[in-house]
Amino acid sequence: MEIRTAERRKAKIRLGLQGPSGSGKTYSSLLIAYGLCNDWSKIVVIDTENHSADLYAHLGEYRVLNLQKPFSPESFIKAIELCESSANTEVIVIDSISMEWDGAGGVLEIHSSMIGNSFTNWNKVTPRHNAFVQKMLQSPCHIIATVRSKQDYVLSEKNGKMVPEKVGLKGVTREGMDYEFTLMLDLDIKHNASASKDRTGLFMDKPEFIITTSTGKRILAWCNTGNSSDVESLEIIKTEINSAKDIETLRAILQRYPEYRTTIEPLCIAAKNAMTNSLTVQSSTQIK
Repeated sequence: MEIRTAERRKAKIRLGLQGPSGSGKTYSSLLIAYGLCNDWSKIVVIDTENHSADLYAHLGEYRVLNLQKPFSPESFIKAIELCESSANTEVIVIDSISMEWDGAGGVLEIHSSMIGNSFTNWNKVTPRHNAFVQKMLQSPCHIIATVRSKQDYVLSEKNGKMVPEKVGLKGVTREGMDYEFTLMLDLDIKHNASASKDRTGLFMDKPEFIITTSTGKRILAWCNTGNSSDVESLEIIKTEINSAKDIETLRAILQRYPEYRTTIEPLCIAAKNAMTNSLTVQSSTQIK
């Protein structure tokens, strides 16, 4: 045994994206994946959701592995190993790990089909599930796993009327799975993301935001340096500001990165003024 000084090394992200159906889990995971590697060909999606990954083929030429039932822990482990062995794979998206828990041939079905005492049977099933978890944690690739949430409806007031709105609840996977991830982002039905667990310090206790490829770039900067406020992160935000097409986008950027407000607010104001001047010139030209 040896006591040593703590040392920050380059890390691979273990990211969970949790939300109800329609919250944009697959789309958001692909944007983050591209931000992590900047090359669609280095992304492989393990698709358990009836070819849902193919719906976003217009984004780029990422690869897809269609996983069919039984959705046992061993099937997921084999799929991850196949992705790892494929050339140039840097990011693996598992869409979704909920199927390993409640899908056909998944952990719950395996347990319910066993003969004998239900409690003691978990001693046989749990190691199989844990092996799948360890496979994700030990992978040499970045891992993004989507988690389906149980759905419920709440009444919200809109224009003076009470209307039902779909919300996400507890993730459909084993209790405590969120603790296995470095970062867990929750998506609502309006595609807003917020962190429920965050070891990176990038998103916790920050305003809700819309996931973009810049989200993946910020995570990559943390993986490479361990610093959530480094120069590279600021450069990423500046790129977002320069790419903004309207004033609303600039406002959203300011809200998304409150820790950088002192630095980026002058940049946003300058970009806003440039937009205003451009509109004034266009209007003058049209009048002439």
